[in-house]
Amino acid sequence: MKIIVKILLGAGIIALAYMTIMSIRVPIQFESERRAREAVVISQLIDIRRAQLEFRDQHGRFAENLDSLVDFVRNGTINLVLREGALTEWHLESGLTEARAAQIVASGNLAEIERNHLQGFRRDTTVVSVLSQLFAGRYTYDNIDRMIIIPFSNNQRFELAVNNEFVNPVGIRIPLFEARAPWRTWLYDLDRQTLINMEFQARELDRFAGLMVGDVRSPNNNAGNWE
Repeated sequence: MKIIVKILLGAGIIALAYMTIMSIRVPIQFESERRAREAVVISQLIDIRRAQLEFRDQHGRFAENLDSLVDFVRNGTINLVLREGALTEWHLESGLTEARAAQIVASGNLAEIERNHLQGFRRDTTVVSVLSQLFAGRYTYDNIDRMIIIPFSNNQRFELAVNNEFVNPVGIRIPLFEARAPWRTWLYDLDRQTLINMEFQARELDRFAGLMVGDVRSPNNNAGNWE
């Protein structure tokens, strides 16, 4: 009987020691993996922000769905102005503007170019693809769809919301967007209880349970909630 008691006691001690070790080890492992994954998810949220800001600059509004955003990056173009030289004080005092200087140089009239001291002045416009300008070396024409897929999520898409009709208190329209990656989509295969605790704490603090960039409720300069 004493032997059985000793065996049970020993087993209990081992079990308790194991539980103690795991109670320390699991949160540490969870946090380490969370941080590693978070860096990857953030990088793609930043990509979506860059694409949306370029879309807004060209169209005056944000793309309302991810498919439209991908199509814009894959097939859209950007007009780039190649700039060489700058107007001096003499040019400005003479009333010469950037537009007029560019017009004189474009005319090819060497005498007028010399008379206005514009020999080193150049303003040329070239057209480049959105994809090559914003994401060279990061995405290709064939894999740009990857930008809108949440990493580590079994191919779930980022959540996107847009409010192109937001008007601030002084009557100025400010297009807004937000892109989100809930924790549950990219941490789902880690310790469940730790994830539940994180989500509960976020709800208690009235915060989004995950990573997000932008805000459709009020302007925040398109910042991420990690910034």
